[in-house]
Amino acid sequence: MTELFGTNGVRGIVNDDMDTDLALKLGKAAGTWIDNGSVVAIGSDTRISNQMLKNAVSSGLMATGCEVIDLGEVPTPAVQFYTKCRDDIDLAVVITASHNPPEFNGIKCVNHDGTELIDWMEEEIEEIYFSEDFRLVEWDEVGRVRSDDALKTYKEAVKEKIDIEAIEKESPVVMVDCGNGAGCYVTPYLLRELGCEVITLNAQPDGSFPGHDSEPKKENLQDLVRMTKQTDADLGIAHDCDADRTIFIDEKGNYIFGDRILTLVAKKLVKENGGGKVVTPVASSTSVEDVVEENGGELIYTEVGSPIVARKMKEVGAIFGGEENGGLIFADHQYCRDGAMSAAQIVEMIVKEGELSKLVGDLPEYVLKKEGVHCAERLKEPLLKELKKKFKDEDLDDTDGLKIYYEGGWVLIRPSGTEPKYRVYCEAEEEEKAEEMVGSHKKIVHETIEDMDQLYDR
Repeated sequence: MTELFGTNGVRGIVNDDMDTDLALKLGKAAGTWIDNGSVVAIGSDTRISNQMLKNAVSSGLMATGCEVIDLGEVPTPAVQFYTKCRDDIDLAVVITASHNPPEFNGIKCVNHDGTELIDWMEEEIEEIYFSEDFRLVEWDEVGRVRSDDALKTYKEAVKEKIDIEAIEKESPVVMVDCGNGAGCYVTPYLLRELGCEVITLNAQPDGSFPGHDSEPKKENLQDLVRMTKQTDADLGIAHDCDADRTIFIDEKGNYIFGDRILTLVAKKLVKENGGGKVVTPVASSTSVEDVVEENGGELIYTEVGSPIVARKMKEVGAIFGGEENGGLIFADHQYCRDGAMSAAQIVEMIVKEGELSKLVGDLPEYVLKKEGVHCAERLKEPLLKELKKKFKDEDLDDTDGLKIYYEGGWVLIRPSGTEPKYRVYCEAEEEEKAEEMVGSHKKIVHETIEDMDQLYDR
């Protein structure tokens, strides 16, 4: 297990556990890990601390002889696409904390093919970081920094996959909430170029996130919901801060949960391809499995985490993948979550197939509940072993935590990778059943933690 890197890079509160000392050392460690004279692209979202951390990481990279290409403030998928398309880029770094509050920031490393680093790569960088065995070059070999534009190529690549003529013909009205994040630089312009009439909300870059918190949850998007209805828009679109995730509001002003869009796109792509493999984590709704198998495809489950999904997609040759949080991965574009591509794909879908409310309404529907239980880090691993004993007679899947299958539903109990807690997910066909299942299993987890806590305190 890595000490620094989580499922999506290194994150922390600025000038607390995420400071310039860490950023400088991590830059030196990453630069030491790759060859002397390598070229590294670096970009960021719109957080206030971005320049501070980006300069520190860049200094560490240049101290090891790396050349640095500064891409400025850009969506994370734009950095990944730029890296994928350039033969001379050996590594990329994104300064972002994605959906976290403004006091957070993070450092994410991207491989030369545009995918996030594999675990063993992060482990090697960490080993260098903690040993401080850096390869510092002579004064006349230090790297330099230059700037470049990643946005034009990225937008053009998205447009190549979209039926612009169909969109121009209908000229849909789209309300876009960029959340004051990096999506400000791409999505409104892209959609106008596709033929949409675009109305923007929170479309000025501002790292204090004055419009709302960066997480595109229902409670944070009430202005978008209201304005989508009031303007008679055909669609509402929202991003998180680094614009790798997208949430949609239908033409009636209904917030559409990410698992519904994941299911909708999976259904479309499997039908169009006459089958194919789709990859998603074990936390995703059963509706995805229903539509994939109904249309002749194969669904493959993984652990939670978009890099894990992306790597599995690449390994098995999947046509599509994603998570239930609005992160969609289109294999014919790039192996990472891509907010702008997701937005463009749904716009094309509604002009060709009809209103989003009807398309979503035709999908299989289940009730999903999510709860959390506080759990000290020291108890996470032994707790999972204890829970496996308690549920040993049930139909179990231990791909990630413990997924327990019951008639008409399932419960997933798994340790959080970012917080001191266990997550309890439950899906059932009826609301009452889902409430009962999530409540009973949350109680079991809580009581087991209490018992183990007392045992460990003896």
